[in-house]
Amino acid sequence: MNTLARNSILVRLGRRILPHRTCVRTASSSSLQKREQLKEGPSLQDFLRGTTEAETSTVYIADRGKPIPYIAPETLRGQKQKVFLEVYGCQMNTNDTEIVWSILKAHEYHRTVNLKEADIVLMMTCAIREGAEDTVWNRLKHLRLLKRKRETNGEKPLQIGVLGCMAERLKKQLVEKEHSVDVVAGPDAYKDLPRLLAIGQRGQKAINVLLSLDETYADVVPVKLDRKSKTAFVSIMRGCDNMCSYCIVPFTRGKERSRPIKSIREEVLQLENEGIREITLLGQNVNSYRDTSDGSLEDAPKEATLLAPGFRTVYKSKVGGLRFAELLTELAEAVPEMRIRFTSPHPKDFPVDVLETIGKYPNICNSLHLPAQSGNTQVLERMRRGYTREAYLNLVREVRRIIPNVTLSSDFICGFCGESEPEFADTVSLIEQVGYHAAFLFAYSMREKTTAHRRYSDDVPEEVKQERLRRMIAAFRREAERLNSLFVDRTELVLIEGYSKRSRTDLAGRNDGNVKVIVPAGRVRSDRAADRDDVRPLGVGDYVAVRITGSNSQILKGEPLYHTTIREFYGNA
Repeated sequence: MNTLARNSILVRLGRRILPHRTCVRTASSSSLQKREQLKEGPSLQDFLRGTTEAETSTVYIADRGKPIPYIAPETLRGQKQKVFLEVYGCQMNTNDTEIVWSILKAHEYHRTVNLKEADIVLMMTCAIREGAEDTVWNRLKHLRLLKRKRETNGEKPLQIGVLGCMAERLKKQLVEKEHSVDVVAGPDAYKDLPRLLAIGQRGQKAINVLLSLDETYADVVPVKLDRKSKTAFVSIMRGCDNMCSYCIVPFTRGKERSRPIKSIREEVLQLENEGIREITLLGQNVNSYRDTSDGSLEDAPKEATLLAPGFRTVYKSKVGGLRFAELLTELAEAVPEMRIRFTSPHPKDFPVDVLETIGKYPNICNSLHLPAQSGNTQVLERMRRGYTREAYLNLVREVRRIIPNVTLSSDFICGFCGESEPEFADTVSLIEQVGYHAAFLFAYSMREKTTAHRRYSDDVPEEVKQERLRRMIAAFRREAERLNSLFVDRTELVLIEGYSKRSRTDLAGRNDGNVKVIVPAGRVRSDRAADRDDVRPLGVGDYVAVRITGSNSQILKGEPLYHTTIREFYGNA
């Protein structure tokens, strides 16, 4: 093209542009709106970076040191895609799934309970033991076949995401070993899920397993998965600083941080308005709760965290903040007709003020989880638990002195690194000496990254572990059966939770001590003083006085007497 022709084209182009620029000056409000939209949009660097990444990488991995790729806001919307949620592991995972669903629901995703309808499958996973991870790997094989079948048949694609502790622990291995996985999100990355899903839908794998020092999801109101249930989980803190040598949790959940009391109180009051009758406060180390959010506390005395006598930590004593006893007091007084439970605690964080608070309020359940892990002082030292057998037994005595009708539960591990037969025998004797109404008993499963993985050898043969596990279970069941028999002929306050799994003619609930109670369905007196003819049916969410008539190592059976309330029952007890 010669110079004359090129100049002619430029002149014509200039004539088209100039009127447009004049129009812009006369429509300043429209221009401002467009400028604001441009501020929210991508820069040239975003386009260049997006092009480069799409060409050079099939896996996006979130990194604090790198810019976040631009995603058009409209692609963050779910556009009514259906999400199928699967939960594995502890109560914390159930609550995390409710947080995830709240986030996705706000981004216009829909939930389905039918896998065949799903556009997206999200699995909330657990990494505490090898068996828990094996379950997820096997499930992923099934989902991979379903995904390939859809691709072969030309059906709608299936996006698969792995969330939670296993996602944090295995990270990129999940997309390298199991190619069907599209999205991997750790426990502190749930707010990033809409963006990760959008990246996954354009052909890339997306991973965000960054841990946070302050994320508590205090600004996210969980959406219950079971809308019929009258019980709910409330997360109050996240992470763990204890660094027990066998435990992977500090590496998958990060350091401890707590929600403000104000936000917890607001959530609990909202749950009460929705008809919830019982809450369980959740945290990896729930009773080390410490709210440091209130600016007014800056001038308050900086008191060190109190521990139970004879217990120690691997970290420096924490100073300042509102503690667990203060949170319990706040909630117990705010919702006097709502039961309050909590899990999972550490025995070190049961100073006298916490125990006295539990004993003071009738709506704080007299049921404590005291995870011992072992009954032998040398094994406890290798586990870095921060106490001896004697300190643990002293705590049990103090608990029973302050809370006379308390029921106890615990966690125990057999076959930990170097555990000898005499050391294991101390665990069995502790189970028999203390007596637990419930216990979670496991053979040791070594986890990578833990202190035990670095320092010790997993040297107890598997067959020995399993034999010891059977002996632990037998010892626990003998004591549980004996303890449950002591309920017979007592009147217990029971919260009805639903039908018994074995019969639609029976209802199931739990007493204050968290023991399951089976009662016949039907009508009972409307209150303690009501006439025999003044009756109404039992339903989910009802508090009822029950006379216990039978027991075994797992459940109680009883006769429902009358409808009641927490204050009425304990005021007359």
